[in-house]
Amino acid sequence: MLRSNLVASVMALSLACLAPLNAAQAEMKIGVVDFRRLLGESPQIKTLQATLDQEFDGRRRELLQLQSDLKAKDAKYQRDSAIMSEADKAKTQKELMDGQREFSRRQNEFKEDAERRQNEELDKVQRVLAMEVETFAKAQSFDLVIAKEVVLYRKDAVDVTSQIVAAIQSKAPKAAPAAAPAKP
Repeated sequence: MLRSNLVASVMALSLACLAPLNAAQAEMKIGVVDFRRLLGESPQIKTLQATLDQEFDGRRRELLQLQSDLKAKDAKYQRDSAIMSEADKAKTQKELMDGQREFSRRQNEFKEDAERRQNEELDKVQRVLAMEVETFAKAQSFDLVIAKEVVLYRKDAVDVTSQIVAAIQSKAPKAAPAAAPAKP
């Protein structure tokens, strides 16, 4: 009897403690954001890509030229090797191997530099987008906004990604309309 009274008292106390939580939860405004989609649709990413393309374009063209030169030199070697002296063959093979090694080294440096810069700039964009989500959440009186990736279940109604994308895009500078083609 004492044990059942104790269990009943504990359950009653638990329910009494949980009641205010349920009332508070019912009043909470919760949103979910798909950060990957937000990142993909943000104008900042398009600007980032254009900036990085411009920054690395010269080096990319140099690498393509070096690769083209190596291919031309190899094709010439393949074509002329039958009439070359052994000394010329050895010299040309060494030049081709050295050129290929140099190309590989420069290509790896290019990739590492491009990835490092992309990560640096992507980190900046992610911070800006996180601030945009926070600004949106405060303006819309959200109590909690969480990433879609950590949510096991949600109703579509709590997904605020589209609203945030629209808010970000409305703040982005508008692109100038394309000029109409000249009439002859």
